[in-house]
Amino acid sequence: MRINRALRLGLGALALALAATACGGGNEGSALDHAKDGKLTVGIKFDQPGLGLRNKDGSYSGFDVEVAKYVAGKLGVQPESITFKEAPSAQRETLIENGQVDLVVATYSITDKRKEKVDFAGPYYVAGQSLLVKADNTDITGVESLNGNKKLCSVKGSTPAQNVKEKYAKDVQLQEFDTYSLCVEALRNGSVDAVTTDDIILAGFAAQSPGQLKVVGKPFTTENYGIGLKKGDKETRDKVNDAIEAMIADGSWAKALQQTVGGAGFTPSPAPQVNRY
Repeated sequence: MRINRALRLGLGALALALAATACGGGNEGSALDHAKDGKLTVGIKFDQPGLGLRNKDGSYSGFDVEVAKYVAGKLGVQPESITFKEAPSAQRETLIENGQVDLVVATYSITDKRKEKVDFAGPYYVAGQSLLVKADNTDITGVESLNGNKKLCSVKGSTPAQNVKEKYAKDVQLQEFDTYSLCVEALRNGSVDAVTTDDIILAGFAAQSPGQLKVVGKPFTTENYGIGLKKGDKETRDKVNDAIEAMIADGSWAKALQQTVGGAGFTPSPAPQVNRY
């Protein structure tokens, strides 16, 4: 009986440990705890040229990547000690809540709904929603011309496509994919008429395909890109805000922006004012 009771207790403890692991799914401790150990895990996009891109050689490039490296450096973490993890739009809050990443720097617009689940530092960039079409398309010149059963693509878990349907083109047909690169492929093969998201993202894709794609229309929203982190972690948020302000002040922000998206014929927004959310 004693053996059976000990066995039951042991199995019960194991079950509790496994349940805790399943619920957490990530490393314990705050982002600053991990930074003190000299390492950070940062969620970025893997498929956004000029912003967050995993290159064929396994390296990472883009403005978000440079922001992440700068912030990590201010927290005491060297670039080679950063683990970059893919953060698709629909999974960003979950990755943060489960502790699978310390920070998310992935064209992550700050919204009230998202702030219910995570905290934000920033903004580190202010974008505006626009449209990407084929270079020879003359029908779509702006958001209003999407009316007439045009097919519009964006990604799951993102706000742009629904924003268009609710405010500008009620009869537009929405098509959602997991990534923007799939939307761009659908645009190339004629499955959709336009792709919508922030202008800086679209400019990166247009620059990747000179003469094939173009950004049309004036920006019709304001998207504040923030760095996502665990809700309630004010200490980390304050330090990340300090790092963003330092990056802007010492010229590193402008330099990174020019190096990553400056060649796309795109005029970036001026440096933002960091808010203490």
